[in-house]
Amino acid sequence: MADTSNADQGEFPISITVEFTGGLELLFGNERKHKVVLPARLEDGSRPNISYLLKYLVNNLMKDQRIDMFIMEDNVRPGILVLINDADWELEGEETYELQQGDNIVFVSTLHGG
Repeated sequence: MADTSNADQGEFPISITVEFTGGLELLFGNERKHKVVLPARLEDGSRPNISYLLKYLVNNLMKDQRIDMFIMEDNVRPGILVLINDADWELEGEETYELQQGDNIVFVSTLHGG
């Protein structure tokens, strides 16, 4: 559950949508779309970014124990495309992008077995 103590300071929790496609949804209970609520400020006073979101997803939403299928060296595994509001995350600052109210974050696996 998100810490809402910052609401007293005029900052409300950040609600975003996170989607998993290309097989990644299997790691997250076979659910493609998730509504996620994050604190407006973290304990160190910073705003939550994609790096924080990755840790949050692994610790709170990931059902599969194979974390290395999603995360490698504290970042998304190679072969996973990340879109922030339909734009490649490379255009938005990658893991340093600060999450905003209403953001839509999509993780797409481009790797397929066969």
